[in-house]
Amino acid sequence: MHNNIVVGVDIGGSHITAALIDLDAHSIIHHSIIRRSVNSKGTADQVIKDWAGAIANCKAFHPKASCKIGIAMPGPFDYEKGISYIKGLDKYEVLFNLNVKELLAQELHIQPTDIYMMNDASCFLKGEVFGGAAKGKDNVIGLTLGTGLGSAVWKHNMIIEGDLYCTPYKESTAEDYLSTRWFIKRYKELTGKTAANVKEIRDVIPSDEAATFLFTEFGRNLGIVLSSYIKRHQVDVVVIGGNIINASGLFIPVVESVLHEQSLKVSILNSCLNEDSALLGAGSLWRESKRSVNSR
Repeated sequence: MHNNIVVGVDIGGSHITAALIDLDAHSIIHHSIIRRSVNSKGTADQVIKDWAGAIANCKAFHPKASCKIGIAMPGPFDYEKGISYIKGLDKYEVLFNLNVKELLAQELHIQPTDIYMMNDASCFLKGEVFGGAAKGKDNVIGLTLGTGLGSAVWKHNMIIEGDLYCTPYKESTAEDYLSTRWFIKRYKELTGKTAANVKEIRDVIPSDEAATFLFTEFGRNLGIVLSSYIKRHQVDVVVIGGNIINASGLFIPVVESVLHEQSLKVSILNSCLNEDSALLGAGSLWRESKRSVNSR
C-alpha cells in the first residue's frame, strides 16, 4: 500500500469531485480526477451511494493507494464526528442529523477513522498553503468569493475555520456585501437590469459605467471588512479564490488602496490552483496538522 497516495474530495451543492493526491509531491494526480453530478435533493441513501461511487472510481486509478480520504464539505457540519447539520440551504437536507462519515465508510468498506472532513473554505486555504499560492507561508487568511463568502486562517501550522461571513457590516453581514447575490442585487438597483452572474456584469465594462462603479464599490467593501480581519488575526498574506476572483483586476487594486489607508502591509495573492485547491487541501489533511475550529 502506498501511504503517500490518498483521495481528496470536494463536495459541491450539485456535484462531487475526487482525485488522488500525492502527499510527497504536494500535488494532484490529474489523470485520476473524477467529477460526477449529484442530486442533493435525492434520498440520503442515493447521495451516499453517488459519493462513494465517485470515490471508488477515483481510487481505482491506483488500487494500492491508501484507504485514507480527505473531504472538503460545506457546513454547517460537525466535521470531527461526521454529522451533517445542513438545513434550509436547498441542498443535502436529507442528510440532516445523520452521521455521514459512518454511512460513507460503510458504503466504501473502510473504517470511519479513514475519513477526515473539513470545511470547504478551510480546505481551500489548506490546499493553497500545501501546494499553491501560499506554499510555505504562515499567518495567512484564505477567502473564497462566490455564491457565499468563505474564510479560514492558517497560523502556526494549524487551520482555524473562519467566521468572516457573519461579521456585522453596514445593515447586515459581510456575506451580504461580498457575494454573487450582492452583485446581482446592486446592479439591478443601479441600472434596472437583471444579470445572471458576475461575469455578465464584468463583460459590459467599460461601456457600462455602473458596472465599473460596482466593482469599485465591491473592492471598497472587501477592503474595509478585510482590514479588521487582518488586524484581528495578525496575518501577512491573503489568498483569494472563488468565481469572483476571475474579475480580480477590477477590484483588488481598490482593496489594496483601502489596506494602505489602514497602514496594513499585506500581500494579496490570487489562487493558483483554482478549483483544485479544496481537493489538494482535503487530501493534505493526512499530512499536515489537523486542527479546525468548527463555526459553520
